[in-house]
Amino acid sequence: MPYNEAKEHAPGRLHGIFVDPYSAFDNTATERLLHLRVATEALVLSPMRRGDLVLRVIHGWENGNFAPAALLHRDHRAGSLAALGQVADDFRHAFEQQQPLPRDNASLLAEPLEQAIAAAEASGQTLDEETRTIPARWPAFPQGLTLYTFFKVYHRLIYSEDDPYRSIFCQTPKGPREIHEFHLEEGEFAVVTPLASERGDSVLLLHESQLAPMLQLLKQSARE
Repeated sequence: MPYNEAKEHAPGRLHGIFVDPYSAFDNTATERLLHLRVATEALVLSPMRRGDLVLRVIHGWENGNFAPAALLHRDHRAGSLAALGQVADDFRHAFEQQQPLPRDNASLLAEPLEQAIAAAEASGQTLDEETRTIPARWPAFPQGLTLYTFFKVYHRLIYSEDDPYRSIFCQTPKGPREIHEFHLEEGEFAVVTPLASERGDSVLLLHESQLAPMLQLLKQSARE
């Protein structure tokens, strides 16, 4: 099994900033809010100023649903806090008008899963129904662990998580990425970044319900 595709609790760029990122954002941590401002500056605000930030808003999973095809998203190039605010307004307006929430046609999980399964079978693997449909079984085929890792991130962002911070390394079709996942009083979000030595887009990933809290957090961090 290709378990080297991803690793949770892997060292990432915040380990070069904090002695222990896993305790830096705990409610009992001294200067916790300062740590949060430093992290959002490094992971979100700096890429935003460079024009390297994409906001990915996910929705569609409700009431325990986690079917890959039901997970929807909308990507936005986010070059400013004003642009983020406009996205939040668009989603709020759609919700208040009982209209479908904004979405892209591309699939985050369903289509990549189908492609990975097809490639595995073309290479001679035989995959039973459980391996195809149970996320924890996806690591049995190439790219399956990557898909399962992102599945867990999406699931935790929608259905919440107890750990305030998690650092993940993941091989993706676009190259190696760090995933920095936060579950805080101020908001729940993840940032998918290139390695610190590489240049490329960072993706700010959150559920649509977290748009307003995230905007407030970033505005506060930008003022400090």
